[in-house]
Amino acid sequence: MSKSKSFFVKFWRSLGEKLKESLTSVLPVSILVFVLSLTPWVDISPRELAVFEGAALLLIVGIGLFNLGADTAMTPMGQYVGEGLTKSKRLGILLVVGFFMGLLITVAEPDLSVLAGQVATVMNSTVLIVSVGVGVGLFLMLGVFKILFHSDLTSILLFSYLLLFCLASLLISNGNGSFLGLSFDSGGVTTGPITVPFIMALGVGIALSVGGRNASENSFGLIALCSVGPVVAVLVLSILAKGDIAYNVPDYSMDTILSVGLLEIFKEQMAEVGKSLVLVVAFFFILQFTVLKLPKSKIIQIVIGIIYAFLGLVLFLAAVSMAFMPIGYKIGSQMAAYSPVLLIVLAFVIGMVVVLAEPAVHVLNAQVEEITAGQVSKKQMMIALSIGVGVSIGLSVIRVYYGFSLLYYLVPGYLISLGLSLLVPKLYTAIAFDSGGVASGPLTSSFILPLVIGACVSLQGESAVLDFAFGVVAMVAMTPLITIQSLGFKSVVSLRMRDNAAMRRILASADDQIIYFE
Repeated sequence: MSKSKSFFVKFWRSLGEKLKESLTSVLPVSILVFVLSLTPWVDISPRELAVFEGAALLLIVGIGLFNLGADTAMTPMGQYVGEGLTKSKRLGILLVVGFFMGLLITVAEPDLSVLAGQVATVMNSTVLIVSVGVGVGLFLMLGVFKILFHSDLTSILLFSYLLLFCLASLLISNGNGSFLGLSFDSGGVTTGPITVPFIMALGVGIALSVGGRNASENSFGLIALCSVGPVVAVLVLSILAKGDIAYNVPDYSMDTILSVGLLEIFKEQMAEVGKSLVLVVAFFFILQFTVLKLPKSKIIQIVIGIIYAFLGLVLFLAAVSMAFMPIGYKIGSQMAAYSPVLLIVLAFVIGMVVVLAEPAVHVLNAQVEEITAGQVSKKQMMIALSIGVGVSIGLSVIRVYYGFSLLYYLVPGYLISLGLSLLVPKLYTAIAFDSGGVASGPLTSSFILPLVIGACVSLQGESAVLDFAFGVVAMVAMTPLITIQSLGFKSVVSLRMRDNAAMRRILASADDQIIYFE
């Protein structure tokens, strides 16, 4: 068989596996929307339904291509950079590269652009994206320090979240409390389909090069820290903000979005994704020529993978912009007007199924199963994430209905999360805090956020959106911390119970063998 024929056979086999995975991810969301269109709760026209289901097909192909690209290019790139720079034993270069890679991959992150576009009326999109990028870069440097010196992740997280809530209290006292939800949301959207595979692999590459008894465990935690940096950056930006806040809800009408034409939508997404990816790729090739010097075969593999990732992200973002955002907004606004209680139940169900379609979730789950040698399976991770995200979106709709501060959720939620981190194996804590950032991906910012905004407009009015609708991404990022660490707590309790039962059997057996002499 010729090399070219062998390549195409391997490509179609790999793509087929990825498409099968993405089909099982997107199908539940598509079925749910179809069922809702048959009820009196939501008025979805046949045209809107047809566009949505067509977009779902694009989403399936997009997720499949992107996941193939992540496996072929993004993950190897991160691992090569981590291993190559660590083996060079030049700490300064490693930290500088870590900062700039954190900045560039954040600028390239599509779901951050989606969030920035939805708040453009209250905060300059470029300023927001660059500030978030700086936050990621700084905390990625902190994460590299943590891996190199085997620092305790729990201690770093305790200090980081103490800093977050100090800044949050300062924001509220400064009179800019409306930005609280947006600030915490920025941490969730930053760790998406481009960031996760690269940063996860970067951590693995550095940890394996450094070595040590707990190298696998030490590789986790970068995503967790990179989720904190953006919140710090936007909180500081919001504290410094001056002037009246006048938030205007974007036009989510499908007719308005489609009026520009499908070709223009694809052109726009190609330009956006291309502009984002070229920064990461250019920086990688600078490292290739100066430090890494990888063989030609690996470079060709990375280039091919980047093409897959590019095409996948274009299809993915085109699908969510033309159909998922409009349908999400319509479901939220009409269901809230029909029955808020029914919307809360529906929000829980939607949350459980939407997380299945997040591309970065599958990347994380696969890497977790591989690194833990099956100790934490993909199935366990997916169940824990689905339950966590479902609960978070249900609670977010309850907050919209009653109109109370996001801190009523975040303070007890993070207290429980950080408290569990002191009781469970460190591996579960690292995985849980990484998972929190990963669960809140492009579909959360482009389907769930419009749904909650629609509900808020119906229940509280447009002026309340910034106060009560934003924060849903932060909730999605927080609840997996509790559910996954609960898995760890359950494993600790089960192990202790088995040990106690085994000890009782040994003691009972020893009693039976005692010989009494008279």
